[in-house]
Amino acid sequence: MAKKEISPETEAFIREHAEDNVQTLALRAARFPKVNMATAIVQIAARQTARAKLPTWWKTTGVRYPSHLAMEQCSSEATARYKATLIPEELKNGSLTDLSGGFGVDFTCMAQGFSEATYVERQEELCALAEYNLPLLGLPDAQVVNTDAAKHLEGMSRQSVIFIDPARRDLKGRKTVLIGDCDPDVGRLHDLLMEKAEIVIVKLSPMLDISLALEQLPFVSEVHVVAVGGECKELLLVMKAGACSADARIICSNLPTGAASAWHTSFNFTRKEEEEAACPIAAQVKNYLYEPNSVLMKAGAFRMVAARYGVEKLHPNSHLYTSDQWVKEFPGRQFRVLAQGGFGKREVRELLDSVKKANLTVRNFPNSVADLRKKLKLAEGGEDYLFATTLSEGEKAWILCRKVTEPVGGDNV
Repeated sequence: MAKKEISPETEAFIREHAEDNVQTLALRAARFPKVNMATAIVQIAARQTARAKLPTWWKTTGVRYPSHLAMEQCSSEATARYKATLIPEELKNGSLTDLSGGFGVDFTCMAQGFSEATYVERQEELCALAEYNLPLLGLPDAQVVNTDAAKHLEGMSRQSVIFIDPARRDLKGRKTVLIGDCDPDVGRLHDLLMEKAEIVIVKLSPMLDISLALEQLPFVSEVHVVAVGGECKELLLVMKAGACSADARIICSNLPTGAASAWHTSFNFTRKEEEEAACPIAAQVKNYLYEPNSVLMKAGAFRMVAARYGVEKLHPNSHLYTSDQWVKEFPGRQFRVLAQGGFGKREVRELLDSVKKANLTVRNFPNSVADLRKKLKLAEGGEDYLFATTLSEGEKAWILCRKVTEPVGGDNV
């Protein structure tokens, strides 16, 4: 595949204007007749994105980048390096195939150390970029194959590891979530995938219901719910022969932004452990209030988090927890309770006499944040946090708090 050449004038322009606003540069295109401005703008914008999202790519001289959509859809370096940790060391003497190569971020991180590594991608332009970039990124012997994933899967030899990240957009470019709506349909290819590899790692939408995924895909040994800087980004399934999806271990990991994926902590459990965990319901709100982070909420560790950290839940469906003593290891936001009350006129008036501005959250409450803020005439922001929720006896209540401290490393797991 022939790669698109970039002229010396355009290369120089990209270097000189690396930090400039691309919209402003586009308006000045006529001033630089020797510069391919369309190419320059794509490269400058992508490199600005890569600085935070893909720091190793950004630091590597000569790397070329794809269009805005491909940059938007590619994994961050932090999550790509995390995926590499899912591969047992003993398998790295063998072969890896990425059936959904894309810009190659996941492939580049996962393929390091393998005896054989194959990148598969149906878009010719992305394949040309991979052929150009992979040697710069430490993979000079990687094989690049421009073909459809399902077609390549049928004819390929058995691999140590297969990775697949099916496209989650329909023909009109709209995002999809369900396994059957992705391309290719991993559910339909499941048996063939398991036949062709010792382990298969599948990346799915973080919006997908985990229980539904486990029902549709047998042989799941691990489910990884991955957040970056507190925001849930990926749902990863590790499949291998003999595993039982009903017994899969669910692992919640929160990574920092950037490339330092070696730093993360995990909370893990099985669905059976969650069902059997003791989860006391608080008779009243105590001195501290806790809100689990995004990965625990996504994973559904609602009973396990109470059992593991010795806190009590406000209501079976509220997903807020309380304790008399501060549990600083709790995985999520932590607050000191200042006051609480109901939504009777007198209690609301007492609240608003002392609070004019607050960060408002609703949990298991009939009104939305926007509706409640309008009703209370409450400005947004400040140091106060106001939770509207339901307590153990079903009574609606507000809880006024302030953060105890920022958890180490952000909204840590």
